[in-house]
Amino acid sequence: MSRLRRISLWRAGAPVALLCAGLLFATSATNARGTDLRPSRNTTLAGLVEEQSRRSATLTRQHAALSGDIEKLQTQQGSIEPKLAKQLKDLSVAVGTTPVTGPGLTVTLKDAPPEVVKDNPDVDADWLVIHQQDIQAVVNALWTGGADAISIQNHRVISTTGIKCVGNSVVLHGVPYLPPYKITAIGDRRKLQRALNDSKYIENLQDYVVKFQLGYEVKNESNVAMPAYEGTLDLQSATVPGFERTPSASPTSSGR
Repeated sequence: MSRLRRISLWRAGAPVALLCAGLLFATSATNARGTDLRPSRNTTLAGLVEEQSRRSATLTRQHAALSGDIEKLQTQQGSIEPKLAKQLKDLSVAVGTTPVTGPGLTVTLKDAPPEVVKDNPDVDADWLVIHQQDIQAVVNALWTGGADAISIQNHRVISTTGIKCVGNSVVLHGVPYLPPYKITAIGDRRKLQRALNDSKYIENLQDYVVKFQLGYEVKNESNVAMPAYEGTLDLQSATVPGFERTPSASPTSSGR
């Protein structure tokens, strides 16, 4: 390939590649920074719903604008080098911005039945409900089992997805959800099931399933249609008034 041809290909694909690289970098921060696993049961749920719903709507609009920019660039550039097109597709799947289909598993988690709660007044109430740590343990096990994609309550999980326990609900991407919680993974079903069986945390959870009838069910799925992530991929951090923000280092891991 001539030098002129190489330059032409680069000019055609560079804007799209740079935007997709930005998406990948934004979602590759460590999962710990995007996930709060400490219970916060004293937060007012009504106030949280209002605040987080506004934030979620804003972020969704930002994501839609960015997606529109990418589509415009792809249209303007026309056909691009097949190798670059494949890279764009692979990046979109890895980031979570492309819908995917395939076989997998669905894990359903539920709180203890009301009659069990009533019959055990001396038992710590926290033992009778599903916590964010339980959901996170299932998600981590499924990633370990080689999941290609994961969703919670039919919302795509990405590397910065935070799962937070607030009141009697779990907040995901700024929106509160009540049980039952459905965690679905696409991938090799035998490997996914093996990873769930090997999880020490889930093994401990099973004790409460037996003692207090917490819900834990695994269902094989022959074909799952999983949506793309619809929110923004921007990372934001808190700042202290009066202090300049210190640039963070470039992320280098997938966050799984």
